[in-house]
Amino acid sequence: MSSSRHVFSVVAAALTLACGGAAKGPSAPAAAGDAASPAQRCLAAANVQHDRSPSEPSRITAKHILVRYGGAKHAPDSVTRTREQACLRAQEALDHLKKGTDFANVVAQYSDESGAATRAGSLGAIERSDVAPSFADAAFELQMHEVSDVVETPFGFHVILRVE
Repeated sequence: MSSSRHVFSVVAAALTLACGGAAKGPSAPAAAGDAASPAQRCLAAANVQHDRSPSEPSRITAKHILVRYGGAKHAPDSVTRTREQACLRAQEALDHLKKGTDFANVVAQYSDESGAATRAGSLGAIERSDVAPSFADAAFELQMHEVSDVVETPFGFHVILRVE
């Protein structure tokens, strides 16, 4: 591998991890001038495939932040942000959590789910079949008190906290 190609692969992997994605195998170099926008990186990271662990529990307790966009499943007509804007807003919420902001405060500021602020984003105990597959894949791989990266479902973008 040429030196410049190796450097690009390392930089691409670092950007993927910094934007919430998982490094999976060697990254292919992009064509010259093919830099992804923050929204494109957010969308790619939000749709990273998660492997199901054979040792995962049958139930977990979770909280989440839901950021909806126009056209998302069950999104009210009053939600007019684009999918890209919603992903970036969810990433912004995650950034606040990484800086130590209380989860309940971030839910109150960012979540579009009705009643989320009064529940601090709590979903209670859930099984895989209770939630969208991409949500379950991300949530069930979390350790206790761990926060997910941004995850996309048909309902919008989520940041998930596993409580138990």
